Amino acid sequence: MENILLTIFDICNFGLLVFLWWFTVKNYKTLPQTIPVHFDFDGKADNFGSKKYSFLMPVLLAVFYFLFAFVVRSPESTNFPVEITKDNQDAQFLIMGVFIRWLFTLVTLIFLNNQDYMFRYSFDGNAKPRVPMATAIFAVIGSLIVLFIFVGIFK
Repeated sequence: MENILLTIFDICNFGLLVFLWWFTVKNYKTLPQTIPVHFDFDGKADNFGSKKYSFLMPVLLAVFYFLFAFVVRSPESTNFPVEITKDNQDAQFLIMGVFIRWLFTLVTLIFLNNQDYMFRYSFDGNAKPRVPMATAIFAVIGSLIVLFIFVGIFK
């Protein structure tokens, strides 16, 4: 059962990565020559660049994808908040595998939200992000709290 769950996570995460690339390539031609590349905490663009910067998010996400894939494939090379023993090894590796995949899903959704916002802001300076950045940050922090609870339970 756990292998099916992890495989579904992997397929969905790869699909989200491909979707980000498709979304960027599809909208690239319609972008103006100068696009916002950085936003302040209030959501206003404070730095602009060439439309080539629109490929920064997909490239960074692809790098993260391979980094996360390495961590998932070799869990013994990662740092755990508890000592790994023969008794807790399977549970801790499963928790880490699910969490890393979940974290990548959250990071991907944040990147997709930012890319969408950047494209919409390029045409309308009054556009708002579909999901506020504070919500995304709280989702990551909340996930870390849940992770530490599970790790503590299965010490």
